[in-house]
Amino acid sequence: MSNERVLAPLEAALPDLEALYVDLHQHPELSFAETRTAGILAARLEQDGYEVHTGIGGTGVLGILRNGEGPVVMLRADIDALPVEEKTGLSYASTARAADEQGRDVPVMHACGHDMHATWLTGAAALLAAGRDSWSGTLLVVFQPGEEQGAGAERMVSDGLFDLAPKPDVVLGQHVTPGPAGWVLTRPGVIMAATDSLRVTLHGRGGHGSRPETTVDPVVLAASVVLRLQTIVSREIAATDSAVLTVGSLHAGTAANVIADDAVLEINIRSFDTAVRDRVVAAVHRIVRGEAEAAGAPKPPEIETIASFPVTRNDDAATGELSGVFRAHFGDSRVMEAPLVTGSEDFGHFGTATGAASVFWLVGGMDAEAVISAMTEGRFEKDIPSNHSAKFAPVLHPTLRTGVETLTVAALHRFDGPSVG
Repeated sequence: MSNERVLAPLEAALPDLEALYVDLHQHPELSFAETRTAGILAARLEQDGYEVHTGIGGTGVLGILRNGEGPVVMLRADIDALPVEEKTGLSYASTARAADEQGRDVPVMHACGHDMHATWLTGAAALLAAGRDSWSGTLLVVFQPGEEQGAGAERMVSDGLFDLAPKPDVVLGQHVTPGPAGWVLTRPGVIMAATDSLRVTLHGRGGHGSRPETTVDPVVLAASVVLRLQTIVSREIAATDSAVLTVGSLHAGTAANVIADDAVLEINIRSFDTAVRDRVVAAVHRIVRGEAEAAGAPKPPEIETIASFPVTRNDDAATGELSGVFRAHFGDSRVMEAPLVTGSEDFGHFGTATGAASVFWLVGGMDAEAVISAMTEGRFEKDIPSNHSAKFAPVLHPTLRTGVETLTVAALHRFDGPSVG
């Protein structure tokens, strides 16, 4: 088996893949509304000879390529976009708008690079299908909806993904990152944080702004909660542990002279350790309830989990092997250890559901010279847009080629065992 033989058609395929990427970028769709995207990706799999299943977990797509005896390898990409107004200035920038889950009209942008992920996997799927005489086994190609909500992987599994397909021996995935384009970053063990997002409704008693003594002001209560929540990480989590708590949204009231009945907060928690995660979540519940009682709230607050992502944990042995494969293919200068990432992924659900080894890695997507210069000058956070930024836009080359190669080489390695030719 030869990586070079399977990858040989990639150069000629790059213009078509670039056109696909631009099309997906111009037509982003929110979580679980990726109907057009899923249709395009499913059609391409059918053209490449895959057995295709659609509508899994809502808008998920599964492609199966049975190619004789051997391991079952799963490659996964997420496909949803975000309610962000694009400010990249690109000629193919998104101007799309859509209704969100609350029915609000919002701008839509691929601000996290899922359009690049889908293009990478499309390219790798085509190469592996065309080069099937170089490997044996079963390839599963999964285009997953709803990653931004932390629910898409779980929905696909619960909707029978692995009733339609054999359970994989390994699950492989990757994410574009604001690192130098062409770099590949791997990490054994934990690579990305767990996330818990909570919606808290604080109940007060509304009234006229001139008579606060007749009310229980939920704005004052919310302010107390926000300030007290900031003490959890600084005073309840050991300095040797790590967590982040952000109150990203606070809504209350409709007019300056009206004291509202309620206030709603949305809280985001990031952690790398289960015990730390449990401690922070418990502290949020304790503080919210305690502050409400101290304020004399007429009824207890409501605390609802609106999103939850597991820790993304790589199999140590499989990651070590794959890192060596990447170094052999790309060279030592382009492959390095990834830092711990406080962003989150629901990719881990697939491995947990099947018992398969999971490996998730990062691929740089920004102009290499600009990134290295910003790092050298200590201006990386200021100068280089990150995922979810309205200005986040991977450079097309060599990002496209690198991501297709990583998936293809990783799959071939698993089909052919630890030796890659």
